[in-house]
Amino acid sequence: MIFSVIFAILLMVAAGCAVQMARTDWRRRIIPDVYLFPCLLIGLLWVTFVPGPVSVPDAVLGAAMGYALTLGVGYVFARLTRGAGRPAPAPIGLGDVKLMATGGVWLGVTGLAVATVIACVVGMIWGRRRRVRYVPLATFMVPAAFITLIGQWILL
Repeated sequence: MIFSVIFAILLMVAAGCAVQMARTDWRRRIIPDVYLFPCLLIGLLWVTFVPGPVSVPDAVLGAAMGYALTLGVGYVFARLTRGAGRPAPAPIGLGDVKLMATGGVWLGVTGLAVATVIACVVGMIWGRRRRVRYVPLATFMVPAAFITLIGQWILL
């Protein structure tokens, strides 16, 4: 009983951290570690102690893949924009990289891929309609991750 109450509280804390990440990225284009790390640690506890659609090896592989792929994409974009002759801000920051690692822990490799596609498509549509230059990743990744997580539990 107490185990269920503790994990319910931890899930509420993780959801609150995720919402704050999305809000902060929307307003200031930054994802603070004060919200990222609790969400990451709660995700690790969740996949370790609660049986579900994501196993511990899949969560670790998802975190590594999310981190590495996002870091690689950010590096490529930084190199491409640097060659334009004028300094430009990096399109993918380290907060985005850590966000994808956190998403990998919660969703696993397959769930992270689904959530990333959903977030990128919705963010691209929103960015085109608003004609904005920068689209905050966490603002679209957090709802996409929630949808994917619920979808994984329903399909389990």
